[in-house]
Amino acid sequence: MDRGEPAHGKAPPGRLWDKLSKTRRRLADRLNTVTTGKKVIDPSLLEDLEEILLTSDIGVETTGQLIEGLQERVDQKSLDRPEQVKTILKEEMISFLEASQDLSAFSLTEKSPGTLHAIMFVGVNGVGKTTAIAKMAHHYQSQGQKVMLVAADTFRAAATEQLKIWGDRVGAEVISQKRGADPAAVVFDALSAAKARRIDKILIDTAGRLHTKSNLMEELKKIQRVAGKQLSGAPYQVTLVLDATTGQNAIAQAHVFAQSLGVTDIILTKLDGTAKGGVVIGISRKLHIPISFLCTGEGLEDFEIFDPREFVEAIFA
Repeated sequence: MDRGEPAHGKAPPGRLWDKLSKTRRRLADRLNTVTTGKKVIDPSLLEDLEEILLTSDIGVETTGQLIEGLQERVDQKSLDRPEQVKTILKEEMISFLEASQDLSAFSLTEKSPGTLHAIMFVGVNGVGKTTAIAKMAHHYQSQGQKVMLVAADTFRAAATEQLKIWGDRVGAEVISQKRGADPAAVVFDALSAAKARRIDKILIDTAGRLHTKSNLMEELKKIQRVAGKQLSGAPYQVTLVLDATTGQNAIAQAHVFAQSLGVTDIILTKLDGTAKGGVVIGISRKLHIPISFLCTGEGLEDFEIFDPREFVEAIFA
């Protein structure tokens, strides 16, 4: 069968089918290889499955839970055919992802016009944070919402310039100040302007200099405090942007930000260019932070609301 087509004549589960081809080859194709032709589920097969899951960046802890689940089914005689393994793993992964997907605190789609919703984006430099912000701006504007961008990474002039370029491209106003300005003051002024202009979404870009971790976290906490003074409860979302190509290192980064800032959701970037898409499952299971969006390419349209079942079907189909 042509690898470009899904099994059993089923239609691909959307454009994720193409975007996640590298992850699918590392995970699903290898699962097929080790289970095809096998008659029993023995320790050797379980070891092979464990290696595949680990090298797909699902993570040690999550992999252990998946293998233990398979072993329990074997012991209970509810699993005895190797060809069943892939289906069971798929359903377990969907269950893991769905358990963490509580997005009730905020809306990924429509919101009442004139109701300002503030989102602060955090993450280390190089993960694609500014591009993710532009894509989200485009996403909300396509729904008729008014969006404002805020350049609160005042340490790097290039960061402000990049945000302005994206702002021009998507047609969103960008609020910025001179290099070295207090990021919290930039956000305070931007929120004031956003309220006056009846903006729906204000998207705040922040610094990501993790090598000065304690200073960075204090800076981000200050932004949170000051934002809350200007707009009660703001920022309503603290969205962590992670680069999927970094695999397990993404989980380590997530821990740092989550412990300090109370991360509400995660955006995974660069999923189209990596075979490490399994990290999505490890992040969700280990951190219990919902994943809101996926970035799957360079274009503004390569940005999708995360759906657990659609994602898993795309890496297993």
